[in-house]
This record gives sequence, structure tokens and C-alpha cells, in this order.
Amino acid sequence: MLLLALDTATPAVTVALHDGAAVIASSSQVDARRHGELLLPAVDRVLAEAGVKLDAVTGIVTGIGPGPYTGLRVGLMTADTFGLALGVPVHGLCTLDGLAYAADIEKGPFVVATDARRKEVYWAVYEDSRTRRTDPAVDRPADIAEQVAGLPAVGAGALLYPDTFPVAHEPEHVSAAALASLAAEKLAAGEELPEPRPLYLRRPDAQVPKNYKVVTPK
Repeated sequence: MLLLALDTATPAVTVALHDGAAVIASSSQVDARRHGELLLPAVDRVLAEAGVKLDAVTGIVTGIGPGPYTGLRVGLMTADTFGLALGVPVHGLCTLDGLAYAADIEKGPFVVATDARRKEVYWAVYEDSRTRRTDPAVDRPADIAEQVAGLPAVGAGALLYPDTFPVAHEPEHVSAAALASLAAEKLAAGEELPEPRPLYLRRPDAQVPKNYKVVTPK
């Protein structure tokens, strides 16, 4: 097994290789505006560090969000392209699950929250690092304060809103190393991973104006 994992659902552009036993190479850069520019060079860097060629990869793992439309689709389209070119399966994993897996919280429940912009967070509650209790959602922190009261929290969304998440922990962003390790563990156990389809949870920021006038040729 040689899994290539990547995620662009948060400001982190993150890539890792997992050989079925451990992560053998990884790269993460935080830049919310340059996912498209940074992802492929990161893949090249990770492959070079591991000393393998792309055609040695036996499977792709991609974070499916939730995340902003523009960044998230960079990773998903890249994963689909690699899968088609190599003829290997492409697996999805919830980005929040990767953060939960990497969290240094011994006992749950706890919350994972990432920045959804518009003064909102993407979030979910976890029983432990491998078990999600609630479906991913997007809300204003104040609107979920009662639901998450008293729970430790992980992620950039938690760090941004200390009034709602007073007990916030690292990591801030997801790592492909955590996604790869979680995927390898699940695949080895015979679990079926989600399809590589995006969890947007809301419409993209860019929309056609309501009073848009269509001009047709005469």
C-alpha cells in the first residue's frame, strides 16, 4: 500500500505519503489564497522526499471538507485527476475527522471547529479521536454555544472564538499525515471510506446578481 493524501479544505495546503505502516513523507504550508499554486509542488516535494515516483501510488486520499468552495475544489479535482491518470481508487475523508484524529485529547467528548468565514465555523462533536457523534455543520459560534458548552475544542475555528470555545487545543489546521494515517487504519480494518465528493454545506460566495440582465444577440 502506498497512499497519497492531500487536503485543501482549510488554509493549509497539506500532502503526505503513507506506506500502510507509517507516514514516510509529508508537507504542509498555510496560505489560504494559493492552494492552486502550492499543491502540485508539495506533491512533487513529498514524492522526492520519499524517493518514489507518482506511478508507485496505489491509492489517493483527499479531504472532502467541509470547507470554502474555491480551496476545497483544488484538492478534490487534483485527487480525481491523479486517480484517473494512475487507475487507482480515490477515497474521501471528512477534514474534521482528520483534525479529530490528530488532536491530543485523551478522552471525549470534544468539538472540532474550523474557520468557515462570514463569522461562522464548520464543526462537529466527537466521542473520541476516531468516532464522530454529529454530522458536520456550519453555524455562528454564538448559536451553538449551549450545545458545545464545557467541551474542549480543536481547530482554527475554536481559536478564533474563545467566548464559545474557551478550552481550545492544537492542531489549528488539518494535516494530510493524519488523514493518511486514519485512512490506512480504516482500510486495513476493511472499512469503506466516503466517496470523494465535497462537503460544501452552503452556497459559494460568488453568485449571479439577482437583477442580472441577459444580453442576447440580435
